[in-house]
Amino acid sequence: MKPYLKITLLILLAFLTLQSCEDMDDVPPPAGLEVNDFIWKGLNLYYLWQADVPNLADNRFANQAQLNSFLQQYDQPEDLFNALRVNSSIDRFSWIVSDYLELEGALQGTTKNDGMAYSLFRKSSSSNEIFGCVSYVIPNSDASAKGIKRGDIFYGINGTQLTMSNYRTLLSGFDNYTLNLADYNNGAITPNGKSVDLTKTVLAEDPILINKVIEKDGHKIGYLIYNGFYPSYDKELNDVFGSFKSQGITDLVLDLRYNSGGSIQSATRLASMITGEFTGKVFSKQRWNDKINSYFESEDPDALKDLFVDKIDNTPLNSLNLSKVYILTTHNTASASELVINGLKPYIDVYQIGDITIGKNVGSITIYDSPTFGKENRNPKHRYAMQPIVLKIVNADDFGDYFNGLTPTYSLKESPSNFGELGATTEPLLSTAIGKITSTARMVKKTQGKTFPYFDDSKSITGQNQMYIEKVPPGLLQSL
Repeated sequence: MKPYLKITLLILLAFLTLQSCEDMDDVPPPAGLEVNDFIWKGLNLYYLWQADVPNLADNRFANQAQLNSFLQQYDQPEDLFNALRVNSSIDRFSWIVSDYLELEGALQGTTKNDGMAYSLFRKSSSSNEIFGCVSYVIPNSDASAKGIKRGDIFYGINGTQLTMSNYRTLLSGFDNYTLNLADYNNGAITPNGKSVDLTKTVLAEDPILINKVIEKDGHKIGYLIYNGFYPSYDKELNDVFGSFKSQGITDLVLDLRYNSGGSIQSATRLASMITGEFTGKVFSKQRWNDKINSYFESEDPDALKDLFVDKIDNTPLNSLNLSKVYILTTHNTASASELVINGLKPYIDVYQIGDITIGKNVGSITIYDSPTFGKENRNPKHRYAMQPIVLKIVNADDFGDYFNGLTPTYSLKESPSNFGELGATTEPLLSTAIGKITSTARMVKKTQGKTFPYFDDSKSITGQNQMYIEKVPPGLLQSL
């Protein structure tokens, strides 16, 4: 496209998307409304369900003064943000933070953390009381130093029972706290009088928890526990696949049961490492709100496609060229992890083992208070940022309707009564995968002990259950 024509189209788009607010660009909001102003304008442009929120309509306010009057009704930015969202049964994942430094850290796997990853369960479907079970412990963390291990059960914080109404305050409200432990006894969670004092520090989690090769009945099985799609670890992940490749693995078990998501780019790279022969083909497709989607479809349709790749920057990928993969899941498996499963299905056989996933088929971007809503020239007066849902994602076959989760090929739920040791060939989910690979297990093992209703998990509490693109597409930034 000729440069002058492209500039004309970009100017036209800016006019069409903001025509109802022609005075808003020229008249800054009062100092006390700067955060609220940025929230409304960012959601008006990007929010996936913008057309379904009357107060976000392009013609809702004729000028900045009318918008200011509306914004003055909300004393707290969080209240405005939540008021501009659709029903929480539809939008389960948009959020706002008062310090974007914490948000940026969380999206890269760095949080204030004691090193204990856990799942939360209700004691029964009729009970308000919940308990936690440790999924894994981050090496070199305080939890690791204090002897916390996978399968440990806790019921309270500082002597207070965890409930559906207080758990977030108790689990995220203290940097130093006492964890009250319990036992599993014949289907009941019983306090045992033991406790551990834990301290949270700023901790960067390496998402590659375990990688090994298991030799069984003529198969060389690569096993990888991957707990987060953090772009800064993509090259280390590629090194793991290089090791698998050099050892000549014949099969792969990808353990995503505690991976709540992350970067779409990292997910695309992982899928490309598993395969290798689909470079340049569509891995997934993005669908934004109508006005942004219309811009891309007319101006840059390829920007809506995430393609299989063969490099990280200039480093070749260590691709395995596998025709099938075994993926372990739980209800903690979310967003970018689900994208890997769904994105691979049109191309290779994907055998999902474990529990149904959470059902996050939508993605977000980080929106800052700046002229372009990106990192450049951010407002120095505050650190608010938003992580709203801006796109739905589908695979090459246009399937993306898994709001209620992806159903496993072989169903097997984890039970607090028997988590098993991660990486051990006797651990229930891995054992099932090995049995299917080697054709030695005709029947799937039944979940041992009582199962409890899943409630939440540690990464959801710290805002790490995201699927996001790292930058607003360049063409769109130019159009603002």
